[in-house]
Amino acid sequence: MAEQSALAEVKKYVETKHAILGTQRTLKALKKGTLKKIFLSKNCPDSVRKDIDYYATMGNVDVSTLEQPNDELGNLLKKPFSISVIGISK
Repeated sequence: MAEQSALAEVKKYVETKHAILGTQRTLKALKKGTLKKIFLSKNCPDSVRKDIDYYATMGNVDVSTLEQPNDELGNLLKKPFSISVIGISK
């Protein structure tokens, strides 16, 4: 049930344009301190996960891992590409 609500939350933020898609854009926003939450795909690369966790810890940002792999996450969000990292802006 928690997974369903997390995915619903992601979809809501994507629709309202408060979501930042992609590793580089999310890391940039995370370093600026403009994020409140980050979602990672189930198969997010370990190197990306370590970078996100490091900066999220410094910025006190919550990081959640979804049950969907990156290609399925892209399809669920109606994007023609895979998505490994989603940042939610404040």
